[in-house]
Amino acid sequence: MNRRDILQALGSLALLGAPLGVDFAAAQDSDSQLRLGAPEPFTASTVRDLAESLSREPFNRRVAELPGELGNLTYDQYRDIRFRPEASIWRGDGRGFAVDLLHSGSIFKTPVDIFLVEHGEARQVGYDPNLFTFGPQVPPPPADANLPYSGFRLRHPLNRPDYMDEFGVFQGASYFRAVAKGQLYGLSARGLAINTASPKGEEFPYFRAFWIERPQPESKVIVVYALLDSPSTTGAYRFTLRPGEVTIIDVELTLFPRVEITHIGFGVLTSMFLFDPTNRNRFDDFRPAVHDNHGLLMWTGNGEWLWRPLANPTLLQTSAFLDSNPRGYGLAQRRREFSYYEDTEAHYELRPTCWVEPVGDWGKGHVELVEIPTDKEVNDNIVVYWRPQQPVPQKQPFSLTYRLHWGQEAPRHERLATIEATRIGLNQTGDKRLFVLDISNIPELEGAVPHIGASAGTVSNVVVRPNPDDKTRRVSFELDTADNDLIELSLRMKNGDQSVSETWLYRWTK
Repeated sequence: MNRRDILQALGSLALLGAPLGVDFAAAQDSDSQLRLGAPEPFTASTVRDLAESLSREPFNRRVAELPGELGNLTYDQYRDIRFRPEASIWRGDGRGFAVDLLHSGSIFKTPVDIFLVEHGEARQVGYDPNLFTFGPQVPPPPADANLPYSGFRLRHPLNRPDYMDEFGVFQGASYFRAVAKGQLYGLSARGLAINTASPKGEEFPYFRAFWIERPQPESKVIVVYALLDSPSTTGAYRFTLRPGEVTIIDVELTLFPRVEITHIGFGVLTSMFLFDPTNRNRFDDFRPAVHDNHGLLMWTGNGEWLWRPLANPTLLQTSAFLDSNPRGYGLAQRRREFSYYEDTEAHYELRPTCWVEPVGDWGKGHVELVEIPTDKEVNDNIVVYWRPQQPVPQKQPFSLTYRLHWGQEAPRHERLATIEATRIGLNQTGDKRLFVLDISNIPELEGAVPHIGASAGTVSNVVVRPNPDDKTRRVSFELDTADNDLIELSLRMKNGDQSVSETWLYRWTK
């Protein structure tokens, strides 16, 4: 399993559109349909103890032995293996949640053990081919097959009270994703990133087992534990999921490193950015923009809000935003009108924004943004995470907690103008780059002036005017690049000494 395979598969899932739903009005508890193992004691420390014990052993990657053609399925064939809706775990028993199991196959060949937890006991869910339907191009496994699962989906009546919408999925390495009410899948989160965009080659930790707590009746919360493993570390995770208008996932983790880890990322988000008005000329496409997220939003430890539009560069590039005790960061999808994308299938206007909120002090480090060239929208090419300044030491437990907000926008209470659009092209004389920014119009912008910075080249012809079409304030300027290959730009609107907008950051490259 490599980055391209994983991200292409996840990107293809996103293009499917709406999360699946099932009608559960006449359903019954499905536990009797499951093959469950013997009960084992389970407490809040069980997974932590397992991770600590596993860290003392050499890493041994698990690979599923799949019979016949199951191990060589194309991704389209794999999508024809479907969990039976009537078999959904806890469906219709008044718990407020249901669970679907995901079959192994195609690129999903890492065995994942799944346990159900209730009354202090955990029971492993055994494989049963009768829980699935197999399409005409997929050979079903033998009736006595004992195959692993590859993950699971979570359901909740998110959009209407009589329908169990899929709102979250855990599948593929340490990837998971979620949606809020009225949304479609877009970006993904990851449990951990190690050596991302490093010359050493990226290491993909993976969740090898999950424990799903049976919710209380009519519950609004579901808890999932996970055991992570990789050559560098093991880890114990606890996810507390609250679907709704904004879907919240609290992540509590403890790592037990086998080695010192110098290049590690927490609060990892992965997304897709193909093009928008900044690079529209590179793509022969009927749509004005194609992306799961517009940009990186960051709230620094000193209270500044930064907005960095995403790029699809011609060469891989990494950006570091130094900070101490960040208050939050995330990947935002800002434009919510259909006309910005004009895609009746993908509906990018319905993709989530995901905000990472640290719990406690994270110390010194930086938010690292990795932008990978791509020419296809099925490839997730954007990665962002928090990278601590100090390495994670060997054989010492390392704990961290954060909260993920999946919704329309990042949670924010400050009154600041936001950057609604960034457009770039040639000026009328064809000798400079023209930058046009549309900024949300708030009363504090009246009389404000743009403060523009450039690491090289010369900025000129700065103009501020109202944009009556969408009621924004438009700021434009020209940049003489002076034959530089790379220029870092910044802009903020200020009324006297007071900043009244986000700080816009942009890396221009040839």
